[in-house]
Amino acid sequence: MRVTLHQDKCVASGQCVLAAQEVFDQREEDGVAVLLDDSPPAGAHDDVRHAAAVCPALAITLAES
Repeated sequence: MRVTLHQDKCVASGQCVLAAQEVFDQREEDGVAVLLDDSPPAGAHDDVRHAAAVCPALAITLAES
C-alpha cells in the first residue's frame, strides 16, 4: 500500500490520527495532518483504509499494491 496525504486539502479534523496514529500525526501550529509512513506495514493497512474513509476532506489517497 502507498499512502498520499494532500495537505492542501486537510481541514485538521484529526480523524486520520485517531484511526492510524502510527501513520499520521498533526502539526502543532495548525493541526494539519502529517504523513509519517507512506508505505505502512501490512498490519496497519486496515487502520489506514479507515483513516482514508473517515477523512472529511478526502485528503488521503491509497494505492493498493
